[in-house]
Amino acid sequence: MLKVENLNQFYGSSQTLRDIAFKVPSGACTVLLGRNGVGKTTLLKCLMGAIPSRGGAIEFDGSNVAAKAPYQRAALGMAYVPQGREIFARLSVLENLQMGLAVKKSGAVRDIPDEVFDMFPVLKDMQHRRGGDLSGGQQQQLAIARALVSKPKLLILDEPTEGIQPSIIKDIERVIRMLAQRGDMAILLVEQYYDFARALADHYLVMSRGQIVKQGIGADMDTDNIRNFVAL
Repeated sequence: MLKVENLNQFYGSSQTLRDIAFKVPSGACTVLLGRNGVGKTTLLKCLMGAIPSRGGAIEFDGSNVAAKAPYQRAALGMAYVPQGREIFARLSVLENLQMGLAVKKSGAVRDIPDEVFDMFPVLKDMQHRRGGDLSGGQQQQLAIARALVSKPKLLILDEPTEGIQPSIIKDIERVIRMLAQRGDMAILLVEQYYDFARALADHYLVMSRGQIVKQGIGADMDTDNIRNFVAL
């Protein structure tokens, strides 16, 4: 579903991404790990077009999208849940979810899919509350749900467990596993919480100093000593 080749990025004269290359297959969860500051979030923003890349190819569902704007990539089926959630605090839960439908073509059905409320029942109960009044964990669920309402082909998640209480981490893990097993979506998950990443990973990637330094099968993460790449 996603294929990245020789992707580079610079901040001024400083190179932040170096010849990044990897694949994200559909029907699986690919986990990207690495310590703080190695370029993980920069990579995700390049994938979505939020910051420019220099050279290389970003192929999504068979087409090179490297020159497309973020809204064009979203319309093709790429969905991004940023670090820090970035919901609209003054809008209601329902209005936040409706924002996720903005990528739908004119004339398309713009109802919130029932399955989104099935995944996150608390959001159905809180539809008319302001997003800013929700707890951090509930806001994270809202951010993921907002990405899912457009029924994307690729879901990109940037550290969804950051600052979240354990009970909601379990709910998010359940949803990600269900989406991956359903078979019609590719998932790219950036995560620092090793046990959460290992539990979900079908494939793993490790970044260090702007490069992919190791990749493999999720079931091999312990034997490959991947925990050492994220431990401080």
